[in-house]
Amino acid sequence: MWRKPEENKPQSALDALPSAVPAPRRPAAAAPVSSNAPACVTQGIKIKGEVSGREDLVLDGEFEGKIHIADGIFTVGPNARINAEIEAREIIVRGEVIGTLKARERVQVWSTGRVTGDMETRGIVIEDGAVLCGKAEVHQKDQPPQPPQPAVPAHAKEAVATASARAKHQGQ
Repeated sequence: MWRKPEENKPQSALDALPSAVPAPRRPAAAAPVSSNAPACVTQGIKIKGEVSGREDLVLDGEFEGKIHIADGIFTVGPNARINAEIEAREIIVRGEVIGTLKARERVQVWSTGRVTGDMETRGIVIEDGAVLCGKAEVHQKDQPPQPPQPAVPAHAKEAVATASARAKHQGQ
């Protein structure tokens, strides 16, 4: 009826003998890298200097210097400690950043994120629990950054307020 497969039996006498020469090892086939996968610098890596590129980057180690990711998303991993000037299309902060952040589209600070420094962007998301120490400038899409307005002296503000109050009182 059913027969057992003869897997364990050698097919010839030569197959039964141990080989004196090891079989050549072929290198393991490299897993294909997706062109959509972001470049990643993991925890335990320390970098000083300047990083630039056009694709997405995830940094979860330590970094000091400048980062410029022209068209991509720069992600600060949860274990990252970064002291840098950062420019990217989008910046996601899950770890700690000390420095300046400039995002063309958006800055996201997750609940585990800490930002000490100024940021400039068109959109901002700050989750509950995140820490932000600095100034955030959020610009409209079609509006270029505005130069700072000249400060109005305090006595001029008081004069306008007083004149406004008098006009309101006389109208009653």
